[in-house]
Amino acid sequence: MQVSEQTDSLRVLNTNPVDFLIAPRVVACMLALPVLSMISFTVGMAASVLLADLGYGVMPNIILESAARALVPSDFLMMSIKSVVFGAIVAVISCGWGSTTTGGAKGVGESTTAAVVIALVGIFVADFFLSLIMFQGTGDALTRIG
Repeated sequence: MQVSEQTDSLRVLNTNPVDFLIAPRVVACMLALPVLSMISFTVGMAASVLLADLGYGVMPNIILESAARALVPSDFLMMSIKSVVFGAIVAVISCGWGSTTTGGAKGVGESTTAAVVIALVGIFVADFFLSLIMFQGTGDALTRIG
């Protein structure tokens, strides 16, 4: 954003660059990641059913019944909460690095690499603490199947 002088242009227009450039990206990422997570889960289940049926001859209803026994509705809520937090982490870190990038194409490449690394570490740390809070004492999901 600094490279293309977007922030300077907004400041000249007496507009806060954070409100105009960063806030919409953060909100969009926080809203889009839970939707993408649900789509990914659905595609993963469909691929599992297809692979089990075509590759191993396992009936699709066996896979779906097994998933239904192992999953509880709160798993989807926790997945959505984690997705929102991960979206916020990715968007805030990316926008933070992007808004301070200077140095042309080389600076953009360096900032992108740094933002990706820091976002991944932030997601790992947040995932640890969110899992610790959300799954405290729930035990292994596979023990519920029996």
